[in-house]
Amino acid sequence: MSSYMWMPATKRASKPKVSPETKAVLKAQADRWVEDYLKPAKVEPPPENPNFNYLVDIFTKWHGSFFYFCATYHCPSPNAISPSFERKFARMNYTGNNTYTLSYLRHNDQWHEQWHEVFYKQDVDTCFELIAHDPCFMP
Repeated sequence: MSSYMWMPATKRASKPKVSPETKAVLKAQADRWVEDYLKPAKVEPPPENPNFNYLVDIFTKWHGSFFYFCATYHCPSPNAISPSFERKFARMNYTGNNTYTLSYLRHNDQWHEQWHEVFYKQDVDTCFELIAHDPCFMP
């Protein structure tokens, strides 16, 4: 005889819906910040004799209720599978009232409950500050 009892799954809390206006405001604000601050701070000119992948661009995009910061890398090796690739390095998940949970992709490319959430219910400016200075969010 089995020693466990089946229990029905508990209901998940519903996520707040992100309005098109909220998406547009965050996208515009983030794109301006990326252009004015993040790119100048993180994207450097290509190395003279590149042997390794190097960062060439940073951009943002929405996917459902998640807002991503992404990086494009150039692959100079003649053995490279492709000339470039993109990688997400930070995710903002809308939590309502203009706050977000900030997450990062783990170093081993494994999804730990999809993302590793580290900062809960932060305002936009705090998220930008953390992305700029916390080593977890390096592109």
